[in-house]
Amino acid sequence: MAAVRAGVATVGVALAALAAAFLAVALAVALLLVAYRRVLRRHLIDELLRLSGPSIVQALSPHQVMTTFLSEIYGVQDANHDVLVGVLGGEGVQQHGADLTISTHTTVDYELCAVDHGTYELISRVTYSFKENVTNHRFVIFAMCDPLLRDSITLACRLPLFESWFVADRSLFDQSVDAMLPSVHIGIRYTDLDGNRHVGAEGKIELTEVSYRDWPEYLTFFREPLGTMPRQNPAHFMGTLRIFECDLGELTDADHAVGSVESLSLRSTTLQRVDDGFCFWQAPYPCYVERISFDPAPLAVNGGPSWLFRVVPFTFRASIATAGWTPAEQLNHLAVRSWLLPGHGVALLWKPAAHDPSSSREIRNL
Repeated sequence: MAAVRAGVATVGVALAALAAAFLAVALAVALLLVAYRRVLRRHLIDELLRLSGPSIVQALSPHQVMTTFLSEIYGVQDANHDVLVGVLGGEGVQQHGADLTISTHTTVDYELCAVDHGTYELISRVTYSFKENVTNHRFVIFAMCDPLLRDSITLACRLPLFESWFVADRSLFDQSVDAMLPSVHIGIRYTDLDGNRHVGAEGKIELTEVSYRDWPEYLTFFREPLGTMPRQNPAHFMGTLRIFECDLGELTDADHAVGSVESLSLRSTTLQRVDDGFCFWQAPYPCYVERISFDPAPLAVNGGPSWLFRVVPFTFRASIATAGWTPAEQLNHLAVRSWLLPGHGVALLWKPAAHDPSSSREIRNL
């Protein structure tokens, strides 16, 4: 009997020890679960994201990354596409941004030269250096006098290399464009099909006008709606839009055909009305702008008014604005050193000096 009692006691002790051990294990597991949920899980996720996040992003197209990001931050809406195209400089459907145009070094020089008391020549020289070489060497110029087109071209153009010119006075439009064509000079730095680098010296190039029937190939709003803008009929813009194109390969010799474009410089002259009271440069794609300069001194003519000027940026930062209305000789090179996205730019405004008795005309409202 004593032996039985001793055996039962031994079993009881063993069961108690087993229960205690189980309880200790359960408590340890519970503590580990709490620690995992509160500390380790977040740490592990952060580490996984740190290690794999960049690889995941690099495996996706810029379009996929930006679409997801904007939907998360702004909410899901069609207008996000405008932001996407503006920030990326294109649709960004190819990996590593191979279909995007981004200028990492941009300079802009404007000179205003009076022709007579009513008109002036706007002489511009703009240089772009691209982050990734542009493999499409078609260059397109959109000339327009319709504000709706001016504000929509950047989002509607899917070609990588283009420039826009806006003539505010519709009555001067065709005359200004015709005068501009022979003034266009383009230079490029490029790599040939074998990867060797060359420089195509700045020179005149033949621009071919595009028939309005082919405009849908150049601007998406002639094919489909663009945001809130319904599909447009090219025939309705025949008097306010002209499109020209050229092949940059014409700047090179036959032995060194263009494979991709590294940088581009563009010089041109357009005819404008003095009483427009402004001119501006607007980024066609994302551009890191080093500087922009305006030389309006030649705008003055004998017997005409003297002018005061003001630089007004529409950019992320407004540090390049002039403090007030100043004479032409006080407008120096303006250091921008900032990114300008499509829709950003810098405007030069002018008005007659208040003390000038020869000024009897009003500058038209912008």
